[in-house]
Amino acid sequence: MSKLTYRNSQGELVDMAAVAATKVKNEFGAILEKAAHGSAVAITRHDVPKAVLLTYEEFVSLVKDRALQLDELSTEFDALLMGMQTAKARQGMADAFKASPSQLGRAAVAAVRKARRPSSKPPRRTSRTRSVK
Repeated sequence: MSKLTYRNSQGELVDMAAVAATKVKNEFGAILEKAAHGSAVAITRHDVPKAVLLTYEEFVSLVKDRALQLDELSTEFDALLMGMQTAKARQGMADAFKASPSQLGRAAVAAVRKARRPSSKPPRRTSRTRSVK
């Protein structure tokens, strides 16, 4: 049996035995006992890990920790997003989501026209050089 390493639910690096799928099929009871006593077992096929057998408590702990991390990240993201948005921007997005397709089309055309309009500044004079004969 070769060894693999993983980080358990307590954050500790733990060696995990790797067992061929054929051996698991033939000696499942003994391998299940090993996993039940806290030693996770990687099940391999052609020396490539395909599955892991571990205690139910370890599984629940790993899944629960992951869900908590996602919830914390989601809350942090929402707070950052709210901090970046101004009241005017929030109102604009709310209006955009409430707008009909024709209203959105008119707004898009108006925005393009506004962007194409020449600026109100007078045109710059360019100096002309005279050619000397």
